[in-house]
Amino acid sequence: MGESIYVTGTDTGVGKTVVSVALVAALRARGLDVAGMKPVASGCTFNGQVWCNTDALALQSATSPPVPEYALVNPFALPEPTAPEIAAALVDVQLTLQPIEHAYRALAGSHQAVVVEGVGGWMAPLAAGKDQAELARRLGPLPVVLVVGLRLGCINHARLSARAIIDDGLELVGWIGSAIDPELGWPEQTLEALRRELPVPCLGVVPNLGDRPDGAERYLDLTPWLGREAPAGPRG
Repeated sequence: MGESIYVTGTDTGVGKTVVSVALVAALRARGLDVAGMKPVASGCTFNGQVWCNTDALALQSATSPPVPEYALVNPFALPEPTAPEIAAALVDVQLTLQPIEHAYRALAGSHQAVVVEGVGGWMAPLAAGKDQAELARRLGPLPVVLVVGLRLGCINHARLSARAIIDDGLELVGWIGSAIDPELGWPEQTLEALRRELPVPCLGVVPNLGDRPDGAERYLDLTPWLGREAPAGPRG
């Protein structure tokens, strides 16, 4: 198994991009050339040349040289800030997996690993009849890491998400806590319950870093996932 990975979450707005950028940085610190990718992004703005998304731009900026063109990082850039299936329909775009797979193969051809940030939570469809599990299988199959937004209800959300990923036949290699609710009571007890109930190891807990998420990789420990593997050569 390589170091490429699919990043999903317990919901939308749980810090997947911060964690994805941190994963790119952590893998680069291991000596790998790494690309970040957000195949589908909604809520994009037009910069005078292309529609682009701030999350995808962050992943592009984190990528090892050669930095790819934006269209490879984010093949589907949709203007409306809603679910991908709805956002695509609003602009008469058909969301298909082939352009995503083509972009991924291009990134994988020039980098040793690709961090792929999914949409919303695991069960959020990419399009009618197209689940994220199908995409993760087509791209690898890629192992999956689950970002758990630490807020009331997250234990249930995390257990359901983990079960769905495993039931879909994908390898869940770990979970990462993301402190999104400063008002969460008993956070340590919540983390203890998550560590006990989830069937995979915790790869880190990222605190709320506000508007300065740089350096989030220092809160990650990828040893449970990659400790058994040494960095490898370029991948096709």
